[in-house]
Amino acid sequence: MKNSTKAIAGFTLAEMMIVVAIVALLATIALPGFIRARKRSQATRILDDIRVVNLALDQYAIEYTKAAGDRVSWSGIQLYIKNGTVPYFSNGCDLYGNAYTQGAGFTVDGIPKINTATYQLLSDAAPSDFWSPYYP
Repeated sequence: MKNSTKAIAGFTLAEMMIVVAIVALLATIALPGFIRARKRSQATRILDDIRVVNLALDQYAIEYTKAAGDRVSWSGIQLYIKNGTVPYFSNGCDLYGNAYTQGAGFTVDGIPKINTATYQLLSDAAPSDFWSPYYP
């Protein structure tokens, strides 16, 4: 009878622990950068959306010859935003669901402002000068 003494190939527990430790270290280094990049892209999207809303507000005011200080509803502004886009379906809110604030609503001569809650969520990725003139 033959005794087979083949070595079984595989990784030892120590080798596996070293690999897991290296992956964890790389994730610890890379994760904050990814989170910051994601927040920065969200801030850019909100800024682009509020610019679209501001332009639509201006177009509405010109089309209907509104005077300074006149209130404008979201349904009026929505007519001047391209159908099927995110700002069109936003109902006057950013991607966090916070309304673009401007006191009690939109006015013809006012600039829509980003909500303070949204600013606080994204302030570490986009400082106040990034939001100018859309943040007080």
